[in-house]
Amino acid sequence: MLRISWTERKSNETVLIEANSRRSLIKTIRKRQATFLGHVMRREKLEHLITTGKLDGKRGRGKQREKKMDGLKRWLGSGSSTETMTAMGHRELWRNMIADASKHGTG
Repeated sequence: MLRISWTERKSNETVLIEANSRRSLIKTIRKRQATFLGHVMRREKLEHLITTGKLDGKRGRGKQREKKMDGLKRWLGSGSSTETMTAMGHRELWRNMIADASKHGTG
């Protein structure tokens, strides 16, 4: 067991290296988000409309917020939204994209 005094000034990265460990929580979260989003997109109900931003109305003031699809495309390394949306419709293709991103994608 690795013990670190509270007075030591060590970064998280240094502690992870000393413990021979890697960050896995972010990868798990991204994988679960992608799985859930694929499920929602295949249903094509209200959740689908909200996620794709196809609801009528005015958007709020200020900077435009990042959409879930933008972050997901970045993590998957997908080039376009249409490629990602097409993959979500095909369950096996979507699973393969998630598996590849969890191996090689960024946290």
